[in-house]
Amino acid sequence: MKSVILVTGASTGIGHLTARSLAQAGHTVYASMRDTEGRNAPRVRELRDWSFANGHDLRAVELDVLSQASADAAVAHIVAEQGRLDVIVHNAGHLVVGPTEAFTPEEIIQVLDTNFLGSQRVNRAVLPVMRAKEAGLVLWVSSTTVRGGFPPFLGPYAAAKAAMDSLAVTLSYELARFGIETSIVVPGAFTRGTAHFPNAGKPADEATAAAYARYDGVMDQVGARLSALSPDNADPQAVADDITRIVGLPAGTRPFRSVTDFIDDGAAAVTEVAERVREEFAHRIGIADLLRPTLRQQA
Repeated sequence: MKSVILVTGASTGIGHLTARSLAQAGHTVYASMRDTEGRNAPRVRELRDWSFANGHDLRAVELDVLSQASADAAVAHIVAEQGRLDVIVHNAGHLVVGPTEAFTPEEIIQVLDTNFLGSQRVNRAVLPVMRAKEAGLVLWVSSTTVRGGFPPFLGPYAAAKAAMDSLAVTLSYELARFGIETSIVVPGAFTRGTAHFPNAGKPADEATAAAYARYDGVMDQVGARLSALSPDNADPQAVADDITRIVGLPAGTRPFRSVTDFIDDGAAAVTEVAERVREEFAHRIGIADLLRPTLRQQA
């Protein structure tokens, strides 16, 4: 079945690849981004031209996850055009790199705002539509930093991703009786194919950052080692392909969590244990029915 899908943070990277892959699979896809008439206008034209040339239904839509009004307007626009919204892909995020001490609380709040609270704003726009229909898929793009090994100097980003992942798990229970499904896609580290690290933010407090000079070269060392550990086929397109695969599965059969990690930082092993414990505890406290969505009977 073809779906109407909203992908957040779709101007570059995994979001951009995902929007294209979903459109190629025959879905109607809204690739959301900020400033569609300004900074991202060339990207909007590129998507429109690609969609037209290839006969796909891929449309750009203005959406700033930092604004509830923007999220509300984007979803209202989609529903007005399509009459429904079947899938939300929570992909929007921003990486920051640096000594954790050097980030002010206000800077860390900004990281949380984009990577964590942004998904809540979008959910508050999307979920009323899905609850009314008693169907839908909420798909989250998490990170192996939540459960796997990861290097230093990613503190605020890793914390924000962990918060988002925790919210996804909690919401999965709270949405199950509305027939809304949850899938969490977990990408590992990719050393090429995205602008994640080149566009990473840094703390403004350069003096405190400089105090960590004894760590100079550590991230370069980590990056070089990650590159050496990455096989030739380690491409972020694999994440987009996994998302497209999951969206295409029949409702009720989609995996709760799917890891795409070419380096093996341990997230897959931890996930196997964590998911078993989570499900066992749900049975023990009498909420096992919330582990899977209650699917509405089709007439």
